[in-house]
Order: sequence, then C-alpha cells, then structure tokens
Amino acid sequence: FLSPCSAGGRLYFISNMSGRFSLYAMDQEGSVPEPLLPPDIALQNPVLLDGVPFAVFPRFDRILVMIDHDGDERYQPMAIPLEGGIPEPAFGASFPGQRLYSHLPDEEQGIVYLVAESMHEQRYETHRAFIGSGRVTRLAESRFGWIPTGSNHLHTKTVLVESYGDGDHVLAMHDQQLGFRVLAGTPIDARATGATERPTGFGAACFTGDEAGVLVLTSLFSDFYGLAYLELDGSARPTPVTIQDTVHHGVGELEGIRQVKGHRFCLHYNVDGASWAYEGVFDVASHTMRLASVLAGKGDLSDGVVTSCHYSKEHDRFSLSFTTATSPTQLCTMDRTRPDQMRVLTRERILGIPREHLSRGEDASFVSHDGWRVSARLYLPAEGCGFEGPRPVVLYIHGGPQSQERPDFSWFSMPLIQFLSLNGFAVFVPNVRGSTGYGLSYMRAVSRDWGGQDRLDHLFAMTEVLPADPRLDLSRAGVVGRSYGGYMALLLAARHPGLWKAAVDMFGPYDLVAFSNRIPEAWKPHFARTVGDPATDRDFLIERSPRTYIGGLACPLLVIQGRNDPRVLEQESRELVGELRDRGRSVDYLVFEDEGHDVLKFANRVRCYGAITGFFAGHLRP
Repeated sequence: FLSPCSAGGRLYFISNMSGRFSLYAMDQEGSVPEPLLPPDIALQNPVLLDGVPFAVFPRFDRILVMIDHDGDERYQPMAIPLEGGIPEPAFGASFPGQRLYSHLPDEEQGIVYLVAESMHEQRYETHRAFIGSGRVTRLAESRFGWIPTGSNHLHTKTVLVESYGDGDHVLAMHDQQLGFRVLAGTPIDARATGATERPTGFGAACFTGDEAGVLVLTSLFSDFYGLAYLELDGSARPTPVTIQDTVHHGVGELEGIRQVKGHRFCLHYNVDGASWAYEGVFDVASHTMRLASVLAGKGDLSDGVVTSCHYSKEHDRFSLSFTTATSPTQLCTMDRTRPDQMRVLTRERILGIPREHLSRGEDASFVSHDGWRVSARLYLPAEGCGFEGPRPVVLYIHGGPQSQERPDFSWFSMPLIQFLSLNGFAVFVPNVRGSTGYGLSYMRAVSRDWGGQDRLDHLFAMTEVLPADPRLDLSRAGVVGRSYGGYMALLLAARHPGLWKAAVDMFGPYDLVAFSNRIPEAWKPHFARTVGDPATDRDFLIERSPRTYIGGLACPLLVIQGRNDPRVLEQESRELVGELRDRGRSVDYLVFEDEGHDVLKFANRVRCYGAITGFFAGHLRP
C-alpha cells in the first residue's frame, strides 16, 4: 500500500494487491478497496518515478495518473474520472516525443507542474498545467532540467532547482511579473572554465505563510542538510534556520519539508535509515523552526520507513504508508491536531510465516580501511528457523549508488533478504560510501569514482570485518546487487574471484562506455559529470568496467534483466552473457519480458526470488 492521498472524503492509494501496481480508492475510515484502472494497466513503482505518481482533483472530477508501458518509463499524464475509468491523455497531444514527470499538484486549484524530458535530445521543459482546461504554460527550458519544488498560493511564483549532480544545485524563481531569476548558485553555462562551485544541495522549498520568503532544504550550512530562509525582496540570500526540539538520535539527515498551513511545516528526517517526522512552527523574526509534535518515529511508527506522507488541507489530516523490515506497508491516517490518535486502516501481513521467523537484523556498522564509518546491517536467520552452525553469507548491494538500504518491506530487496534468511543464509547489507542518508560528503564520495573506494569498502568488510564473526562462514559467500549494485556485484566477482562461490547480477552496467552511450539522451550530461564522459574519460571508464576483468570471474553467475529497461538495456546483459558463454563459463540468464528496471509484477517476483535463492542454495549449501 503506497502513496495514500486524502481527497473529497476518500482515500486514494497505489497497491499491488492484484499482482501489479494499480490505483485504488476506499472510504476515509476504511472500506473494501475499489480499483480505478483497467486490470491490464500496470503502474510503475512510485519509488522509481520522479515526482508524484498520481494526483486527485475532486472539484474537477479528475485523477491525473502517470502511466508508462510495462516499465519502459515513457510516462504520460493520463486522466480518469474520480470513480475510475479508461485513461485518456490529460493534456491532448502537447508532449510528443517526451516522457513526463508531475510535481506540486494543487488539488483545490487544479494545477500541476510537469517536467517534460525529450527522448531524442538533451532538453527538458518545465510547464504549469491546468487540469480543468488542459492549458499548459512553459516556465523554463534547459539541458539539465528545472524541477519545480515550491509555489505560492496563487501560483504566480514558482521555485525551481536545477541539478548538475551530487549536491551541485542552483535555486531559481519564475515570477509571472518579473520573469525568471536565479536566487542562489551559479548556472552551469555561466561558470568560468574549470571553476569549482560550493555544493548547495537545494531540495524542497516552501513559501512562508506571509509569502515574504521561502524556506528551502539545503546543505549550505550543514553537511547533514538543514533549512535556509530567503527573503524575496530582490536581494535574497540564504540564511541558516535553527531547528529546535528534535528528539531523535543517530546518524542521519533532514530529507524533506512541506507546508501544512501558514507558518506550520512538516519536516522529515532519515536517521540510520528509519523515518522521523515532525510538525514545526517557523518564527520569521528569529529564523527558528520549533518542532512542536512528533508525527512518526515513536510508538507504532518507529524503526521503519514512512514511504509517503500526504497532508489534506480539506480534512486537516495526514495520510501515510509505513513499513518495517518485518512488516509490509500499512495505510494510516492521523488528524493533525491529534497525532497520538492514529488510525491504521490495513492489516497487511505475510501469510503462513510467523513474525518471529523473520529477521529484524542487527547493527553491523564498521570503520573501513581509511577510517570512514560505513553503516550496515546483518540479517541472520531467526532462532525459530532452527538452523545451526556458521551460516553462509550473501552480500546484498543496493542500487543508485546514491541510494540507501532501509528497513522497508515495500522495496524489492527486503522480501528477498527475508526469504534468504528463512532459507538459512546470513545477509550482510552495507551502505558504503556514495549512499544517501549520511550527509552530502558521504554521498559525493562516489562521484566519478565508481568501482574505487566503494569497492574497497565492500572488500574490507568481506576480508577484515565479517571473518571475525564466528556465526558466519565466509568460505561460502555470494554477492547480489541490482542496477549499480549489479555493476558492483560483477566487479567484485571478477576482480576478487577468490571470495565468492556464486554471484547474481540484476540489470547491472557491464561496460561503462557502452552503458553511458546507451542511456536516454537527456540523461547523458548528468552521467558525464557524475560517472564519466565516454568522449573524454574513455580510459577511466574502461578501467572501472566489469568487462575489463570479466576473464577473472571464477564462480557461477545468474543474470536477471527486464526486457523494457530504459536505463540498462537488455543488450548490455545479453552481451555479458554472450561473452561469458564464449569463454565457457557457467552463466544463467533470466529475462522478464514485461518488466523494466525492476521486477514488480507478483508472478515475476515469485520467480525472481525463487531463482536467486535457489541459485545460492545450490552453490552455497545453507
């Protein structure tokens, strides 16, 4: 159960209860969920989709839904009636040859912002669209994309952020009267050759109640992010905001802010992977945010992840979905004035498996070879499963690399981790440098260094940290990863063959030069800056490619790929499999014809989890 949204007296959400992600509605206090889309349409996992997956506009009897085709990520804004129906283009034929992302929906005024990415050239356009009339107004255009992050009540002023990668952001405003102007940072085309910009890490922006200024998420004053205030008097300069009365402890960062009403705001923190949410009041005179109440992080909403949180002005209510390492997502609502009286509307559970047989995991953080702290968790089989003796180890590597493995059962990896532990494996899950959640410097450490220090973090854990744990048998070790994690799994298996008895690659880049040339055209400027430019950094990309070392691969390999993947094309995995088979190596290839850069459909997940677990069972002998 994902992306809940309260509107017009009903609760709308995305669920895969039919075996594929689709859109549903039910009564605010709970009822039988009603499907709103035809059963042949499969929505994307909201986590993989930039912006919002859908928006409800009760006054206009419309729901805007972003729809692609079986994971190809060619999203188009489609409209259906409130009671559901057959999707039709929401804005006619306004965006030929473009994939779109929706942002900042205003349900009351029927406004949504659209970022249109060209599928043929390096160009993004940013638009304001009106769901009632279908009218679209262009606000900005660039090679990197101006993402709308905040607007005033009348939508006459819109704050936008352009990202050049890894915290290198520029903040701007589109004003209907004054036009477009930069608020902070230097646009890339205005920089001197070779100039180095201070990372700004701009994110979500909110106008204050009087609309005299803007609160913006930024790393300008803290590596772990915080808030800055900008007075919109023509000479705006970010000034730090003091945040008071946090009650959480641990390593983490501020990851979001949204306006509730007036000077009241909701702040979201990621602390050691777990979610904390507060409501706070901003004092303009002292530039202080005082956190008045805890919305998530305590009680029933602790030690897990708030996958989404929606505030309804109409009902003065929060709707959220929450999950942990051992519990699927649940839909919850809470009145803003009574957050302690939360209502849980679902009872999703894992059929046939007692909760005590699932692994809660334990902290396994370590200090790496050069003194950097690496956050990690170790999932051992629960005592009730009856396994004895040291356990074979599976290293699980998340994607991104700017991502984070969290206690989130709604994401692909956590059910797999639990299934492996139920079958007798210990699963080691590190968030090595480059991961999000531990500050900007930690995240930037992988920039233009894929396969460098990140690889050495994994190597140090497998050779120096885990061997000291008598509960683990490192002579029976396997590695699995998806996307960037698949790249890293291939690189570790090929460059350090003595460590592994088996490896699994899920749609991981194999040849960084070919990969960089095959990604969508509009993504290439970003990848050139953060990974490497195939035109000028060819030798570096070759040196960091698994293909360069694939002759050293000594263990059996399972490769998993979605046919419709636009990020790592099926051709990439097919070439890997072909080269290994030409060398006489043992490699299995599993292709899902109706998936993209994920495995989402229920039948496919059953097959995928079974294939991975069976593959490791055959080679690691749990």
